[in-house]
Amino acid sequence: MHALSIPTWIIHVSSVVEWIAAIWLIWTYSEVTGDRTWRSLSWAMLPALVSAMCACTWHFFDNLPRLEWLVTVQASMTVVGNITLCLAAWWIWRSSHSVENQ
Repeated sequence: MHALSIPTWIIHVSSVVEWIAAIWLIWTYSEVTGDRTWRSLSWAMLPALVSAMCACTWHFFDNLPRLEWLVTVQASMTVVGNITLCLAAWWIWRSSHSVENQ
């Protein structure tokens, strides 16, 4: 737990909480508007959340060498998350353009 300073921990934890809130708000927006394409964005945000939780877990245990596999999972989830977010954004964009053209 001493690997990071208190202010850095506050930023890490608040970022995770904010990301969870954003997922929930986007899901709620999807329900309110009836536009299910926005749900894809909520699902696409989950790998990035897993990535952040891996980083927090590794730091919580003072960057133990035996937990270094978390760094690999975190990096992998970042890549997967970037791809899924790109795809979800494209799907939302495509959906909005197909509605305009009808």
